[in-house]
Amino acid sequence: MAVENRHTFTVGDIYQLPEGCISNVLSLTSPRDTCRLTVVATIFRSASESDAVWDRFLPPDYPRPDSVSSFGSKKELYFYLCDHPLLIDGGTKSFSLEKRSGKKCYMLAARSLAIVWADTPRYWRWTSLPESRFSEVAELLDVCWFDISGKINTSMLSPDTNYAAYFVYTTKSSTYGFDHQSAEGAVGISGHERNTQTVFLDPEAARRHMYQIVPRREGFFNQIANILGREANPPPSENEAQARYPQQRSDGWIEVELGEFFVKRGQDVELEMTLTEVKGGEWKSGLVVEGIEIRPKEG
Repeated sequence: MAVENRHTFTVGDIYQLPEGCISNVLSLTSPRDTCRLTVVATIFRSASESDAVWDRFLPPDYPRPDSVSSFGSKKELYFYLCDHPLLIDGGTKSFSLEKRSGKKCYMLAARSLAIVWADTPRYWRWTSLPESRFSEVAELLDVCWFDISGKINTSMLSPDTNYAAYFVYTTKSSTYGFDHQSAEGAVGISGHERNTQTVFLDPEAARRHMYQIVPRREGFFNQIANILGREANPPPSENEAQARYPQQRSDGWIEVELGEFFVKRGQDVELEMTLTEVKGGEWKSGLVVEGIEIRPKEG
């Protein structure tokens, strides 16, 4: 009776593969996995430098820098696009890549947003800041009706990706009007109903609010006092308990999430992002708006 001779694949066999074959395998993974595999063996490190690998990680329709020829390799170009956002559409948007996945990221400049009263000098002022990637930012002087929105077509984004939109701004020492009133953020298809979420813009107010709703282990008398206190001050609503808080960015600006949206493959709809505070009735001042960033949601 004939016995079939089967070859058993061993770990050592992979090191016998041609470098081009390993490069092709790496190109089917992700930028993060490729970088992690470079520490496994010299042949992985050598194969990971191939233009064929990093060309696969670059989106086919990515905006080209002015001098693509100045980059020594596609890997160098890839990381440049991750760390140096390119200005596009006349400087009203920026484009970059998420380093871990190569997914597309955009920021809409303040000039490309719809800001109520933005062209009225007594309410808003257009100015420039050296730390901004854009030539102009919008400084809030004094408004009662705070209403900002931006739009982007999902065909510009990476498919099968969960995106989040972030309001990018900073505050001045004279900021007021946001300390006792939260705003509302929302992300969804333009013209359709969207779920809103509570957004805090004042960093100090956000810290106070987080401290108030974080549960603590308490003694008996403190529990009684808190029960009595809750009768006069009811607990935060579900929206407030799931509120979004401002975070410091590595570039010096502040950001707060407005919401998220899953982009399906082949989807071609207009995505709208909004941030409003029109219920409190207080006058507000002191925010400096850089824009709204749309990037893949972590986790």
